[in-house]
Amino acid sequence: MTITVFIRYQLDPFKRAQFEEYSRRWLTIIPRCGGDLIGYFMPHEGTNNIAFALISFESLAAYEAYRARLRADAEGVANFHFAEEQKFILAEERTFLRPVT
Repeated sequence: MTITVFIRYQLDPFKRAQFEEYSRRWLTIIPRCGGDLIGYFMPHEGTNNIAFALISFESLAAYEAYRARLRADAEGVANFHFAEEQKFILAEERTFLRPVT
């Protein structure tokens, strides 16, 4: 069963450019580590401090293997540190979804 991780980010609205840079870095890291990246989505109109990401996996086991590879990936670790240092993510929520078939 495929699962999709839906990530909701609450951003510092004055640091959206840093979040966009952070998101662009994941575009190569996530697939390399085994995630099927659907995309990152930035605020455009309306609410200016909420962003989203969608990443699919074959199973929860595949997700756990991906997380382990991500923690060992030098670029992934550097991107996590970038977010911690710049403090542009104020909160992050993860929801695991399955398709309705």
